Amino acid sequence: MIRCLAVDDEAPALLILADYIGQLPFLTLVGTTTNPIEALTMVQQGLVDLVFLDIQMPKLTGLQFLKLAGNKCKVILTTAYPEYALEGYENDVVDYLLKPISFERFFKAAQKALALMPGPAAPAPVAAATPPASPIAPVAPPAAGHMFVKGESKNKFLRVNYADILYIEGLSNYVSIHLPTQRVVTYQTLKELTETLPQPPFLRVHKSFIVSLDKIRMVDGNTIYIQDKEIPVSDTYREQLYRLIREA
Repeated sequence: MIRCLAVDDEAPALLILADYIGQLPFLTLVGTTTNPIEALTMVQQGLVDLVFLDIQMPKLTGLQFLKLAGNKCKVILTTAYPEYALEGYENDVVDYLLKPISFERFFKAAQKALALMPGPAAPAPVAAATPPASPIAPVAPPAAGHMFVKGESKNKFLRVNYADILYIEGLSNYVSIHLPTQRVVTYQTLKELTETLPQPPFLRVHKSFIVSLDKIRMVDGNTIYIQDKEIPVSDTYREQLYRLIREA
């Protein structure tokens, strides 16, 4: 078991990390804290193997934390600011996760940390099909799972259950996630979501649309019908769509 500590000055971010850590059998959560000084003390006492560390924090930044912690633990940086990536890797971090963090991306980072743990005490990496997780060919979460997406304010994160998603529409650098009773708009690209969602049941069918195969009412030529919405199918994705329909 890898002993994990989550450090972030935003409580919602800690909730997400705690949830993700709890889903992986080779990770165990020893604590969460908004106080980097407290976290550094735990590291120096040898209580932690892996720290999920935010960069922008008061009192002590994540990069300052790295220098003080030395090699006493492994670190995965979590931040909304991509410009710190190079400096993070120069400090020998395991991985660099950009918020909002998908479970699938989190899982890949956790696997990297697992591979770096010393000695036979570290369990073998879990097969891609085993985790209760999420998008992107390496590993796909079950449709019964969920993801957190960033809301309209800095500290707001919304939980979206995969089973509730009808379809997703890309709007430049934003996506609109259509649910049975509401629509959730979040700052993210359709490409990023394509790599995060489990496939199937989710499938990109157009440069602007991802659909849930479970929610399709009818397919007629190059048009998908989900409830009353007509969604176009582009030539690029049509063959894969019809193959999946035939195999269903």
